[in-house]
Amino acid sequence: MPLNFTKHFVAVPTEFKLRNNTGCSWKVTVKLMNGMVTLDQGWATYAAVHQIKIGYMVTFKLLTPDTLKVIIFDDDGIEVVNKCGKHDEAFAAKE
Repeated sequence: MPLNFTKHFVAVPTEFKLRNNTGCSWKVTVKLMNGMVTLDQGWATYAAVHQIKIGYMVTFKLLTPDTLKVIIFDDDGIEVVNKCGKHDEAFAAKE
């Protein structure tokens, strides 16, 4: 996440909920690394479960101060729709 993006926050949260196009939510922690705000714990699991591959485009839209809507597009530019399946309960965001 570019630091420029962080200007939209009073304080950058230590955790975000990632909400996909079917309403499922995951939690990921946030970390400052090399001058950038990065998604840390939970992101690798999210990317693996949602089968994000090299060449895919992932967009993030700020919904609330701690929630990002995530839309994934494959390498043909087609939106990837992920159903809520079984995933690591440690990272499932509680509603």
